[in-house]
Amino acid sequence: MFLRLAQQHRQFVQDLVMNLQALAIVLERRGYPASCYTCGDKMNSASFMVSLGENHLIRFLVSDYGITWTEMRDDRELMKLEGAEAVNQLQELANLIKESMPICVGKQALVKR
Repeated sequence: MFLRLAQQHRQFVQDLVMNLQALAIVLERRGYPASCYTCGDKMNSASFMVSLGENHLIRFLVSDYGITWTEMRDDRELMKLEGAEAVNQLQELANLIKESMPICVGKQALVKR
């Protein structure tokens, strides 16, 4: 049972990494500086970052050890989420991109460039 769960978790992380890479590409095409870095070719971890405006940064980290969403403004941490809550916040960002609406993170809307 535990081996099956470990394999499912590895597959989840790999799927998440691939989706982060795609999200970074879409954001770049929409004019937002974004990046997604992975280590090696196993796709078992990633660091995703996007700048949503002046001094407004989102960082999403995923690995076998955990998942975190960190939102910062002016080098200050505004919000830090982990696990399912971090993935939910990432989904909200992806939904806003799909809808081609201004990006609204936290309580501030950012107009699409």
